[in-house]
Amino acid sequence: VADFGNDRIQKFTSEGVFVSKWGTNGTGDGKFRSPFGVAAASDGSVYVADRGNHRIQKFTSEGVFVSQWGTSGTGDGQFYQPNGVAMASDGSVYVADARNYRIQKFTSEGVFVSKWGTNGTGDGEFDWPRSLTVASDGSVYVTDRGNHRIQKFTATGVFVSKFGTYGAGDGQFLWPRGVAAASDGSVYVADLTNHRIQKFSPGP
Repeated sequence: VADFGNDRIQKFTSEGVFVSKWGTNGTGDGKFRSPFGVAAASDGSVYVADRGNHRIQKFTSEGVFVSQWGTSGTGDGQFYQPNGVAMASDGSVYVADARNYRIQKFTSEGVFVSKWGTNGTGDGEFDWPRSLTVASDGSVYVTDRGNHRIQKFTATGVFVSKFGTYGAGDGQFLWPRGVAAASDGSVYVADLTNHRIQKFSPGP
């Protein structure tokens, strides 16, 4: 769990029993400024979107610092308030680079691979991409928070589809925050200001 206000990561069992914690406020290795997204790889590595420090940090499953990448900026491999981080089965790391209005893709070691997205309302454009998840088929789902929708892409960033509009009805969102894909393809969305979770089929 990314414990945002406490500038730390907490680890629990699947039943919610506390195991360990790491991190304090700061800019050094293993320190955080408002950590937002967290993702675990199949080898146990933990990746954290260290939002206030404009970087990604990588740890062992026990919280031992391994590496970090990113600085404040708009260039490849730079970030402006990265919010979400997600792992693919092939080891690729995807980052929702929120205030740069784009998604960036890296290797598991932090080597820049590709990017997509600009600010806007069209297909493949974003207004504050907040979080993202990678489905078992490699599809990437992104919470496009300011546009009140979810967008779906291929693993290489090609736009596939979108769903959601502004509102409180079924399938509508008010500032969607989190998204997660289950092994059966179902997609769960934390519909923030509507105070609810919505579940969707994988769709096209």
